Amino acid sequence: MELLEYFHSQHYSSEKYIPRKLQLPEKGHINLFGVRGAGKSSMILAHLEEIDEEERLYIDLEDPNLIFGILNAVTLQHYIDHNEITLLVLDHYEEGRLEELPSVDRLIVISRIPLGNQELIPVELFPLDYEEFLAFESSISATNAFNHFLKCGTLPALARSYRSTLLPMKQFWQSHFTPNEQQLLLILAQHHTRHLSVHQIYTFAKERFRVSKDWLYRTINSFTEEKLIFFINDRYQKGGKKMILFDFAFAKYLTTGQPFITQFDTMIALALVKHGIVFETLGIHGYMTKEGELIIPAPFESEESLWAKSQTKFSLYKQYGVRKITIVTVANAYEYDIEKLHFEALPFYEWTVLFEEEE
Repeated sequence: MELLEYFHSQHYSSEKYIPRKLQLPEKGHINLFGVRGAGKSSMILAHLEEIDEEERLYIDLEDPNLIFGILNAVTLQHYIDHNEITLLVLDHYEEGRLEELPSVDRLIVISRIPLGNQELIPVELFPLDYEEFLAFESSISATNAFNHFLKCGTLPALARSYRSTLLPMKQFWQSHFTPNEQQLLLILAQHHTRHLSVHQIYTFAKERFRVSKDWLYRTINSFTEEKLIFFINDRYQKGGKKMILFDFAFAKYLTTGQPFITQFDTMIALALVKHGIVFETLGIHGYMTKEGELIIPAPFESEESLWAKSQTKFSLYKQYGVRKITIVTVANAYEYDIEKLHFEALPFYEWTVLFEEEE
């Protein structure tokens, strides 16, 4: 009971919180889930500021006082009833942490992966998309804003880093991952955007550090479920899937010599993921949506250069049923047609905003 009084007496706040696009349901119990670093805790702490302190109880299950302290469902339920708690938040929750979830007017459970509890409304929070990032950005220039996005990535905690991102990135890496996970992430970063099987990852990993096959397969499965990594099917190239990490700036931090095109390619893939677009890769030719749109990352490609390349690839486009081609660039904009196939080039910041208009 003393432990619960400790949590109840804390004055939590989310300093300088910038609202996200995601709106929490006004009623019902919620399971807010998402990849580590996405900003879940900050969102809920901002929400708590609207609730009377006496009626709310926020429990961070990663609080060091819980390492040896015991938290069980019976004691928690008694405390809720006795103190007339109307809102309970369980942060950093893992499946099975409590024997059963307490009964309370409003329950918010924060986790990395969806819990699958039928009584909880699943709500997923992704890291920042480009439009959300602009809310953190003080720069007026579209070019400066894009460069800052490229440098900081999509994690809210880093979006405020107007100078060097090295220290915040290091803190995130060290505080959110175990030593073994850190070593695995280094391997994944080295092969970021390449076609891989889990067996190949295991082969690369055991060359670098001592690792069991069971642990690696289990961890890769966990990373995939959390959406720390994505394996993208390839319609063109057989054997392995294209693997990308959840944040392009984080991937660059973990390895040296990563070219700009790799970051740009990942930015486009992650934008598609965050907006719920179903897609596959078409080899090295781009990303293919289920509607038949081929999206080509071509940051600096001129109209003349791409037109010439399109002529040589036109039979491939017809073979795979491409209906429309969108070329995503850094700043160039142009359009043309080859037979009945329409090609349109848009700067990244214009292309990504189109998703908002469609939604």
